[in-house]
Amino acid sequence: MAVEINQGQREAIESYQFAGELIDVRTYGSGHINDTYLVTLKEDDNEKKVILQRMNKNIFTKPVELMENVLGVTSYLRERIIENGGDPERETLNVIPTKEGKAYFVDSEGEYWRAYKFITGATSYDAVETPEDFYQSAVSFGNFQRLLAEYPAETLHETIEGFHDTKARFAVFKKAVENDVCGRAASVKKEIDFVLAHEDVANVFGDMLAKGELPLRVTHNDTKLNNIMIDDETRKGICVIDLDTVMPGLAMNDFGDSIRFGASTAAEDEQDLSKVNCDMGLFEIYTKGYIEGCGGRLTQKEIEMLPMGAKVMTFECGMRFLTDYLEGDHYFKIHREGHNLDRCRTQFKLVEDMEAKWDTMQSIVKKYSN
Repeated sequence: MAVEINQGQREAIESYQFAGELIDVRTYGSGHINDTYLVTLKEDDNEKKVILQRMNKNIFTKPVELMENVLGVTSYLRERIIENGGDPERETLNVIPTKEGKAYFVDSEGEYWRAYKFITGATSYDAVETPEDFYQSAVSFGNFQRLLAEYPAETLHETIEGFHDTKARFAVFKKAVENDVCGRAASVKKEIDFVLAHEDVANVFGDMLAKGELPLRVTHNDTKLNNIMIDDETRKGICVIDLDTVMPGLAMNDFGDSIRFGASTAAEDEQDLSKVNCDMGLFEIYTKGYIEGCGGRLTQKEIEMLPMGAKVMTFECGMRFLTDYLEGDHYFKIHREGHNLDRCRTQFKLVEDMEAKWDTMQSIVKKYSN
């Protein structure tokens, strides 16, 4: 059977030692950054699947360094998983080397490609279907932290510089207000004042890290549910995927980003702010799972600061949406006028709700920290 593929795909597929006859190539998954394809091959009546990806050089400007991170982390995870009696073929991503033994291939157009073994019998979900799914994602991200606790985080490259440097993002925000290139600042004074009143939130983790109060760790930095593969039979999280943003960071930020996205009662761009709250039931489910998954590898200070992680990540995200709005909506894709403003308002409403429930959040964390 002839399979229609473009030049880049053809070059990439030919660069690998894929066994068997090419049966099918189709787009795969719901990612917005890289181009992902499911490649199906047939050998002796058996079908074999691999994941082929073209990396987005506009977002990840140093793909070679990115792949050094991915290869270092996945090789290390394989060793830990084998030590623990697990299945390294399903519990971590496995990079397939090219015929030349490299972790990536560069086509004639200068595009970077990579291939992974396909994880069978598992699915990633874009939305939380049950509280158990959210719990499983927490255990999985916690387990990821546990397995990588001894990995030298400082040896990893920053794939996106200053990604969660909230202090630096605060400075960028202030500059956007000062420049006011679109003349929008006057109409969003309330939102600007909210950010300025929370400068301490922007500074808290940077200051603690500088004082040596928090350890630098290997962090995922995109801890959404759909970056967990959930086993089709057991419904348990088995593998953390999408390692492009793995770099040195703070455990609280990984935890916090999950809460920001997964424990909110409304969509990220909900215009009716009365619908926007931080669900304490979901916060508790995730906290329980994450601390369990980490298996005692977090310090007491890190555990204590988990609620602050939720607040910092939510505040940072809202600040980034507002910055983009002030600068003319050039970073985040918008689908309507004022879209980034709506997004920033939901995040700030979440921050306010967290502040109102702060004692509850701290009590929940304390409950599972012993």
